[in-house]
Amino acid sequence: MPRRPRSSPSRFRGDLLGRVVVLGGLAGFVVTTYVVVVLGGGALVGQTDSPDLTLSVLATAVVALGFEPMQHRLEQAARQLVDGGTPTPYDVLSRFSQTVTGGYTTEELPGRMATVLGEGTGAEWAQVWLTVQDRLVLAATWPPDAAADATPTEPPEPVDDARDATGDRRRALPVRHGGQVLGVFRLQERPDQPLTTVEERLFSGLAAQAGLVLRLVGLRAELAARHDDLVTRAAELRASRERLIETQDAERRRLERDIHDGAQQHLVALAVNLRLAETVAARSPERAARVLADQAVAAREAIDTLSQLSRGIYPQLLADEGLVPALRAAVATSPVPVTVEADPARPPGGVEAALYFFAMEAVQNAAKHAAASAVTVRLTVAGEGPDARWRLSVTDDGAGFDAAGAEAAGGGAGLSNMRDRLDAVGGSVELVSHPGQGTAVVAEVPVGSASAPLPGPRPAPTP
Repeated sequence: MPRRPRSSPSRFRGDLLGRVVVLGGLAGFVVTTYVVVVLGGGALVGQTDSPDLTLSVLATAVVALGFEPMQHRLEQAARQLVDGGTPTPYDVLSRFSQTVTGGYTTEELPGRMATVLGEGTGAEWAQVWLTVQDRLVLAATWPPDAAADATPTEPPEPVDDARDATGDRRRALPVRHGGQVLGVFRLQERPDQPLTTVEERLFSGLAAQAGLVLRLVGLRAELAARHDDLVTRAAELRASRERLIETQDAERRRLERDIHDGAQQHLVALAVNLRLAETVAARSPERAARVLADQAVAAREAIDTLSQLSRGIYPQLLADEGLVPALRAAVATSPVPVTVEADPARPPGGVEAALYFFAMEAVQNAAKHAAASAVTVRLTVAGEGPDARWRLSVTDDGAGFDAAGAEAAGGGAGLSNMRDRLDAVGGSVELVSHPGQGTAVVAEVPVGSASAPLPGPRPAPTP
C-alpha cells in the first residue's frame, strides 16, 4: 500500500491514537484473562463467593507470559490502522540491527539491507552498492524486479538533502568507515511523496550504521573477484603452456629434419672423405692431399648450414647488438616498407627476445594479410618508476578488421603465439583494429618483470 505523507500534527494525532489502541488492547487482555481464568474457572469448580488463590496465580502467569507477544501484535495492528503498515524509525533501526547480527550469510546481507532501506523509507526502489577493486558494483536492489538505474556512479559527496544527480527524486548517501568509502545507499522517492524529515534522518542513520557490514561484504566480494581473476589467469596459463609445448615439439621436429637433411649430410660426407684420405695417405700421398683440400670446402659448407640453422633459432645480431639492429636487419627484405623507431635504451635479454619474435610475427601478419603500404615498429619506455614498462607497437595502414570479433573467435594462431611469448616474461598484448583504419598490435612488459637494471644503453660487446 503506498504510504501517504502526513504533516507533523497529523503524525502526532496518529501516534496518540496508536498508543490508545495499544493501551486499550492490553487492558482488555488483562481483564479478559482474569474473567476467563479466575471467574470462569471458579464457576467450574463451584467457588463463586471469593476468588481462588490458585486460579489467581494462574491468571497472573498467563498475563505475564502473553503480555509481550500481545503488545507486539497490538502495535502492529495499531500501525496498520494508523499509518497503513509503515514501520516506525525505531522499528526500522531494530530490523537493521537484527539484519546485521542475525544468522544471515554474507551474500544475503546486501539484499536484507536494501529491503530494510526501501520498506523503512517507503521508497519506490532502493539499492546497495559496494566498492570492489576501486569501483562501484551493484550488490542488491529492492524490490528485485524494480526498474531501477543500474549505472554505477562515483560515490556522491554528502550534502544537506543527499541528492543524487543521476535522476529526479533520487537520493544517495556514501557509506564510510574509517574515512574510506565502502559503498553507496541509493533510493528513488515515490511521485509526489518526498521523504519526510524523520525518514531523511532514518536514511542517514542507516548509512551511518552500515560501515562495518559493508566492509565485511566488500572484502568477501573482492576476494571472490580476485578468485575469479586467478582462476581465469590459471586457465590462460595452462592453455599457454600447452601451446608452448606443442610449439617446442614442432620446432624440435623441424630442427631434427633440417639437421638430418642438411648439416648431418655434410658432416657425414666430411667424415667419410677424411677416412678415405687416411686410407689412401700411405699409398698415394698426392691423392690424399687433394681429398683433404676438398674437405676444406665441405667443412665451410657444413659451417654455413649450421649458421643458417642457428640464425633460425636465435639471431646472432640480436645477441650482439640488440633488438633494434636485429629488427632493422630482419625487415630489410620485407615486401612492405618497415620503419623501426626506438629509444636508445636496450631491454634485458629475455624481454628483448620476446619483443623481437613478437615484432617479427606482427610484421609478417601485416605483410600477409593487411594489404598495407607501410608498417611502423616503435619501441619506447612508458611510465616511470615502478610503473615503467617496455612498450613495442607494430602499426600498419592496411585494411584493418573487426578486432572484437577476432578476439571472440580466439584470435588465431599468430596472436596466440605472440601472447604466449609475452606471457613468459610477464607482459601483455593489446590488439586494436577497425575495418578501413589499419591495425595496431601493442606489447607491454613491466621493466621490473626481469632481473635487469632500469633502462639504459648497453655497452657494445667486446670483440
